[in-house]
Amino acid sequence: MTDDAVRARHGVFFAIAAYTLWGIAPVYFKLIAQVPAFEILAHRIIWAFVIVLALIIGLRRLNRIGPVMRNPSHMLRLLVATLLLGGNWFLFIWAVNNNHMLDASLGYYINPLLNVAIGMLFFSERMRAIQLVAIAMAVTGVLIQIVSFGSVPWIALTLAFSFAIYGAIRKRLPVDSITGLWLETLLLLPMMLIYMLMFADSATSDLTANSWGLNGLLLLAGVVTTVPLLCFTAAAQRIRYSTLGFFQYIGPSLMFILAVAVYGEPLAADKLVTFVIIWAALALYSADSLIHQQRQRRANKQAVIRNQQA
Repeated sequence: MTDDAVRARHGVFFAIAAYTLWGIAPVYFKLIAQVPAFEILAHRIIWAFVIVLALIIGLRRLNRIGPVMRNPSHMLRLLVATLLLGGNWFLFIWAVNNNHMLDASLGYYINPLLNVAIGMLFFSERMRAIQLVAIAMAVTGVLIQIVSFGSVPWIALTLAFSFAIYGAIRKRLPVDSITGLWLETLLLLPMMLIYMLMFADSATSDLTANSWGLNGLLLLAGVVTTVPLLCFTAAAQRIRYSTLGFFQYIGPSLMFILAVAVYGEPLAADKLVTFVIIWAALALYSADSLIHQQRQRRANKQAVIRNQQA
């Protein structure tokens, strides 16, 4: 097996690990459901800040922080992205611990189609006809839920839009993922510390009064945040980004299974109709992407052959 093949195999492993960890993250949040959502978010920010700082020091990347912090434009855009990410994390935690895991799953199913639409609208990316059909199907699924059943999937839509816009902002920022994550946690850290020290008054806010087990779980919030991201970064470095995209359905699929089979969330008719239409749209989108990749690969091979013959 060639070095490239081994590297690609490792990339696939890291991709599966990243999206699987994101998919089963609700299990962790359910374990600490007695802790208020904003308090969990605070622990997530604080301990991720510590872990990522240790990684940056260990990888000797401290020199990458200064240039970003000295650029007001980059820091302003990073602040906007950070607020979107923090809101996304808070809503996800709240949704999981208030029995709206199906809505969270739907949001992350919608997200890849929304990314395609944002790419066309803001990055001048060309959209193929099948991709337009897939996006139209997703919009139709949401509209049917609103019009026919009178329920707005606001959790799913907020999660999808906040993460898609966050991704679009980060895509244009020349900041690597680890440095970016640390700066994001740094920007949110003062707010979280002020909240924990001055405003948090729940039964779990005083760590000295908690059990060792609960405090251990709260400390794991940093691990839950950073490990999947590190796996994702490792995968992105080893396999094509378009290939990586096919693994993104692992996360919401695992959430869907957990919600229905483990935590007993009811799959009402409005959600079921929307899910079926979104799944059909994603199947169409994925099939089109595979066909396009195969055609592109054949065209590249033919170009190489022509160059060799010339």
